[in-house]
Amino acid sequence: MTKEKTDGVRKTAGATRVLDALDRRILGALSSDATLSYAAIGQDVGLSAPAVHERVKRLRASGAIEATIARLDGASVGKPLLAFIHVETEGWGVTTALLALQEMPELEEIHSAAGDANLILKVRVASPKALEGLLARVYEVECVRGTRTHMVLSTHLDRPVQAGTTEELSVGGPVKQPSGQ
Repeated sequence: MTKEKTDGVRKTAGATRVLDALDRRILGALSSDATLSYAAIGQDVGLSAPAVHERVKRLRASGAIEATIARLDGASVGKPLLAFIHVETEGWGVTTALLALQEMPELEEIHSAAGDANLILKVRVASPKALEGLLARVYEVECVRGTRTHMVLSTHLDRPVQAGTTEELSVGGPVKQPSGQ
């Protein structure tokens, strides 16, 4: 694989800035409900609405807030089948040919991975037949050598990135199992 094939294909991180406790609380509120007003967030975190607005502007500029979007229900929009496709490629690097996969509207996420697969694709489609068609298109991409597909039967947890640090989130101690387990 030549260097020019992989130049510029990796997503780069935004400017990094250390988040303080107030930033994390604001991010936590917005990740739970992005429609909250700055005044409502301010009441929760102890800041004025203009102060929250300024912090949100800085969080956007730094890349901590990537976007404000609506999360759609797959079944409601005619795509009830969720699957993860583990892709084996010719080499380890992600090439522009592999990134052409992002043009396929069924793909929600593309991840470089360590382990048995070089890439992991999160896809959502209307039916097993649609998944079969998508797999055929994935195999048309140069460098793809094989795939393993894992279809999701049900989802038990689907949440956005949590703004708190691991230490902050684990203050309550280990997760307790429901009785009878």
